[in-house]
Amino acid sequence: MTVEPEGNNSTKTTVFLTGATGSMGSATLRELAERRDRFDIVILARDSNHGRRALRRYDGEPGIRIVWGDLRDYNAVLECVTGADYVLHIAALISPAADRDPVLTDQINVGSVRNILTAIRAQPDPDAIRLVNVGSVAMTGSRLPPIQWGSVGDPIAPAVGDHYAVSKIEAERLIIESGLAHWVSLRQTFICIPQLLSLLHPILFHQPVNTLFEFVTARDSGRLMANVCEADVPDEFWRRAYNIGGGESCRVGYVEYLDRIFGALGLGTLAALTRRNWFALKNFHCQWYLDSDVLEEFLHFRRDGFDEYVAHVKASAPWYLKLGLGRIVPRALIRNIVMKRMARRPEGPLHWVETADHDRVEAFFGSREQWEQIPDWDEPIPAPPPAAPLAHGFDVGVPDAELDLGHARSAARFRGGVCLSDAMRSGAVYSPLTWRCARGHEFSATPYLVLRAGHWCPECEAPPWNYDERAAANPFLAQVWPVGCAPTVVER
Repeated sequence: MTVEPEGNNSTKTTVFLTGATGSMGSATLRELAERRDRFDIVILARDSNHGRRALRRYDGEPGIRIVWGDLRDYNAVLECVTGADYVLHIAALISPAADRDPVLTDQINVGSVRNILTAIRAQPDPDAIRLVNVGSVAMTGSRLPPIQWGSVGDPIAPAVGDHYAVSKIEAERLIIESGLAHWVSLRQTFICIPQLLSLLHPILFHQPVNTLFEFVTARDSGRLMANVCEADVPDEFWRRAYNIGGGESCRVGYVEYLDRIFGALGLGTLAALTRRNWFALKNFHCQWYLDSDVLEEFLHFRRDGFDEYVAHVKASAPWYLKLGLGRIVPRALIRNIVMKRMARRPEGPLHWVETADHDRVEAFFGSREQWEQIPDWDEPIPAPPPAAPLAHGFDVGVPDAELDLGHARSAARFRGGVCLSDAMRSGAVYSPLTWRCARGHEFSATPYLVLRAGHWCPECEAPPWNYDERAAANPFLAQVWPVGCAPTVVER
């Protein structure tokens, strides 16, 4: 079923939006809906009770067309892409659901991109359509001390068992290599929504306590996506990958973050509500960014820092917390009845330890013995390291217009491989070259994909999670995966 807009103005820009019922997508829809003097909006949403409720207020609104369908259905995608000036692809099956069903995750997260690219190419002028894809910080995997600062060109190395990240890596490769004239890949960081308690899940404990992350709020994310569609975005913005981050005011440590949020809700500190050995020691993701300001310079989307977000959480708190009931309930009761029970659920680290789930214990702790040695909260969290970039195997300060075969060959050597092409026109970063990895796989890839976006051999990409073998021959990867760390786990 399709709901047609009223009063459509053909002189306006048409934006096709996916994921409009999720956190980032709904914030984007709100922003776009306020700009209907210059935008018509087409939404593809799965026909479900959740979808109908989430989009009820927009149903039949002027300038908004809702197509009830599935991203896995090419005809539904083609209907939405036809006539669109912009495609904002936010929809995805995310963790933890994504890790339970890798096949479905691939069908949705990768299959949707294939359908969108095919539909764009089917248009009379594909190069006139601007595609914005949302990836994830999870693509670069675990970044613990001392490598807690990162940039877009760092090694692609998803956490062991992270099928969501794997799907986002493949999707981004398809987009970068699409040959389209106007695309961007935006790697989303931890996105903060005001209703934090709605996200309570054992995955809370997958994050090591010494994790650093540079978050962004849902409101700022929606503003970012809407701003992409404005006419003043320069041409040089396109055909690049970016990290989304809130900037310096959004750089926090995991414990600091939860202490502020729980404190604002009257629940106490993380130390009062949990035990430290309920949290993993490794194998998650997030980092502080060396390059997130680049996106802000183009799109000017940042409004919310940590203080603004905490205030938003407090204002959006459930009524019983606003009445102060969180301060009345004993912390030990919350710890044992709510938090510990959550950590002992099947996807919680405490459950893995108690049931002797060797694979997951090895992936997230190293061993049962290492779990037993985790101190309690009286041992302080290490201070953040100074900002320091990883090596990329070539001078990353060289402009794209000056990158040449010498830079490509240098980058390949640093990855333990070879650039087999014997010629490259200076600055031709979107023209494929031929490469060979350390394991002998030959593949085609653009210099941009390898040098600027951190990708390498598609045959070597996880799974399997043979990082020890790969890092032994790949100094680029070894910066984020010291040899000797690989677990045997194959599923998260």
